[in-house]
Amino acid sequence: MALIEVETRINAPVERVFDLARSIDAHASSTKNTKERAVAGRTSGLFELDETVTWEAKHFGVKQLLTVKMTAFDRPHSFEDRLIKGAFKSMRHRHSFQVDGDATVMKDEFEFQAPLGFLGRIAEKVFLTNYMKGFLVRRNEELKQMAESDEWRRFLPESHAPER
Repeated sequence: MALIEVETRINAPVERVFDLARSIDAHASSTKNTKERAVAGRTSGLFELDETVTWEAKHFGVKQLLTVKMTAFDRPHSFEDRLIKGAFKSMRHRHSFQVDGDATVMKDEFEFQAPLGFLGRIAEKVFLTNYMKGFLVRRNEELKQMAESDEWRRFLPESHAPER
């Protein structure tokens, strides 16, 4: 099982960052390079506890479906989603948010296991872990840009992202 940890400092209120991180629409916008889009379950708005979303995306030149369920939710501190169905044998993504002065520190803990036993473990070490870390870093940079500009307003109702 592989574990990826990414920390991103964002100069925006914690509530805004938290809600952007669970926005289906912001996620789709932040992952343009893989053409991610929600195709089942919640397909727009804010992802909530016990909801599922099925993402369609192109990774390694192959269209894939990934269904996740939000299994933990503590606004604006953390939420977690877990794989229900998809290319991985297992996947858990914990998102946590801490206030640091006028900024928010967003932390991702992404734990996954590739299928195919021994061959999957080799794939994790050889390329999958680096690929997934790069994916998370790019996504977080997009969310950071949204949160630090007025772009967040496209994805969140103002009542969900109060100013400090």
